[in-house]
Amino acid sequence: MSEPVLEVEHLTVRYSDTTVFGRRAGFEAVHDANFYVNHGEIVGLVGESGCGKSTLSKAILGMLPEKDVSGVVRHHTKRPQMVFQDPLSSLNPARTVGWILSEPLRIFGKYDAAERKRRVLDMMARVGLEEDYVKRKPRELSGGQRQRVSIALALIQRPQFIIADEPVSALDVTIQAQILDLLWQLRRELDLSYLFISHDLNVVYSICDRVMVMEKGRIIETGTVDEVYDHPQHEYTRKLIQAVKDEI
Repeated sequence: MSEPVLEVEHLTVRYSDTTVFGRRAGFEAVHDANFYVNHGEIVGLVGESGCGKSTLSKAILGMLPEKDVSGVVRHHTKRPQMVFQDPLSSLNPARTVGWILSEPLRIFGKYDAAERKRRVLDMMARVGLEEDYVKRKPRELSGGQRQRVSIALALIQRPQFIIADEPVSALDVTIQAQILDLLWQLRRELDLSYLFISHDLNVVYSICDRVMVMEKGRIIETGTVDEVYDHPQHEYTRKLIQAVKDEI
């Protein structure tokens, strides 16, 4: 059996203060989440917008105030990273692709300028970006190209675990397929494991090994994609699947 790259036990996110976004004091965004991601797996997390998926992912990566988070998160790999839904807002608009990708390596402090450049160009090639894109800024790229930069940025320090938070939801269907193929290919080439977050059941079914269903901050069902899609146990899961069938 594969070793886990991530273990989550009794993870709860409870906002203790009202924020500028209007979250209620004491509001529980994630309740008692328990799951794991094994080495080499793509585990899907699916649910409607606002159910707590992104909050869970940020808690896993330590991006939320400690006072709001309880439970245990065990990472068994170094420097886990995230690919965000909207690369235009997550990439520095004032900098070139080359600068954006080389900056984490510069901060890491292990490589000289020549090695940083080599690693940047290698990663750009891996995600399907031509070398001359190194001089472009995010606004000069298409949505699919920006997402490729975002993926390259997440991978530039060679992590083995990636959280992909709605990575294709802002793209048209053709580009979605290309990015999903890229993520699948990179899993093999770089020995990656993913937590893949989406509200789209079809996307999750196409790329994931296992899937967890989330409703109102709780993981209510989990299993292989075939188990959950063919034999859903929870009424909420059945409604999600029926909604997909109705759209076909």
